[in-house]
Amino acid sequence: MLAKLSSRPALRRGAGAGVLTLALLGAGLPTAAAARSEPDLSRFYRQKAVWAACKGPDMPRDLQCGKVTVPLDYARPADGTLDLALARYRATGPSRGSVLLNFGGPGVPGVGQLAAGGKDFMDLTNGYDVVTFDPRGVGRSSPVSCGQGEALPPAVTDEQSDIDRPQVLLKQLRQSAEECAKSSGPVLKHMGTVDAARDLDVIRQALGDKKLNYLGFSYGTRLGAVYAAQFPHKVGRMTLDGVDTLTESLAEQGAATAEGQQTALDDFLDWCATDIACPFGQDRRMADAQVTRLVRSLDENPVPTDFGGVFNGQDLVGAIGQALYSKDLWPSLQRALSSLVEDGDTRAVLNFAAGGIGLPPRAERPGPTKPAPKKPGPKKPGPKKPGPKNGGLVDAQNIPADNLSAALLAINCADDPDRPSAARITKDLGTLRAVYDEASPVFGRYRLTQLLMCYGRPKGTDFIRDRVKDVPSASILLVGTRGDPATPYRWTVETARRLGPAAVVLDNKGDGHTGYASSKCVHRKVDDFLLYGDLPASGSSCPADRNGWRSTADGSGS
Repeated sequence: MLAKLSSRPALRRGAGAGVLTLALLGAGLPTAAAARSEPDLSRFYRQKAVWAACKGPDMPRDLQCGKVTVPLDYARPADGTLDLALARYRATGPSRGSVLLNFGGPGVPGVGQLAAGGKDFMDLTNGYDVVTFDPRGVGRSSPVSCGQGEALPPAVTDEQSDIDRPQVLLKQLRQSAEECAKSSGPVLKHMGTVDAARDLDVIRQALGDKKLNYLGFSYGTRLGAVYAAQFPHKVGRMTLDGVDTLTESLAEQGAATAEGQQTALDDFLDWCATDIACPFGQDRRMADAQVTRLVRSLDENPVPTDFGGVFNGQDLVGAIGQALYSKDLWPSLQRALSSLVEDGDTRAVLNFAAGGIGLPPRAERPGPTKPAPKKPGPKKPGPKKPGPKNGGLVDAQNIPADNLSAALLAINCADDPDRPSAARITKDLGTLRAVYDEASPVFGRYRLTQLLMCYGRPKGTDFIRDRVKDVPSASILLVGTRGDPATPYRWTVETARRLGPAAVVLDNKGDGHTGYASSKCVHRKVDDFLLYGDLPASGSSCPADRNGWRSTADGSGS
């Protein structure tokens, strides 16, 4: 999909024209952590994970759950702790330890994802315990929330107010940041990937592994790269699939993702218009405008949902974006949009609604995780300050409905050191809005909103941009997919160059977000590396699967 961008000169010019503005919004605002002696973390490294059968009606019988305790603040470990939820499938044969999975987002809870989609990883149980976790602030691990109000300030989605009344917008953004801080508790200040990567090392030790074997998707590739920079000599067999950028600002990332998703939407509409059941008709020339009108109409007049809230245009954009990660989901997306357009029924499209960028869901089970559709309604609101005061695990039914989107914002903002002033935002907002709208008339405003939501939050770290480079670790396999709508292939090339000689690139010629679950060739090569240490030559490739492929429990494909 992204390979087609060269045939869209206007779109490419629009993205290029915004480089100066994007750079201005991201300029001159680094933060530096003061050097300090390392505190005593020995009590965290002495613990061992204890396992038991997972509780809950949606949990497979052979999935085991556990927890590990980490410091809230690694610089001040006496100030409090957090429990992180773990889950694993036991190795079915001789085990060489564990392989740890992260499904992306940021903000996707690993336990629910492994419970819902564990079949994709059963091949790895031939040599590993397959383990995942809910990162800090995510899922059952002290989940963050932004309260029960609107997820996005109204001015962000209004057609003109964010340009004509920037001071109103800035006030609403600051109020939103304050509400998130009030509803999330102390973990919000310690949500960044630098802390999460240190959690990985505590998990590694608690699992009894001398080195970390790891498979990370999308945002999980950023997490893996940060771990490799922090603990280069603890890297075992590491694979990063759907490679994130380490150097671009949030402003640049947002425009690139909007552009990629617009290309994926164009491909979907090309396919949809050939079917008489397409809710936008069979005139392909009119379909783009109909999608845009539908989004704008829902922004102006949101419709009620069965969960007690309302569904607006930006909710629809987020749902469509999730469904475009895999062509396997296109038929389900078409039916969901038909129900919305023809009957005003939001239930099917809500199955896709999320906020992050993670592993594509299986076609028969749309949505980021199996529990996702079970959003609590007004009779069971999420707690204002979720989780026990001591940082213990919360019950699954008490995870706030907005946890994924709240965690995504918290982590991305914590990882980005750029905080333009109110004056800078006011000056650049009109130009920035034009850049994002040019990148995508559908996804541009949604991605711009995510960028602006960092206003009013503390500056993030400059560790990732400044120090995640030239990593002296064991070889790391990077999988980039040419038609990835969320993490463009050029990010794979740039990140490999950034990581240095340790990086080995596998070029997946197919479509969709990430390759492990959708490409038989990628799946085999990743398994061969993780299980046997057989590393493909850097620059080798996997062809696109002509008829599509999804991994299954026996690895034969479907």
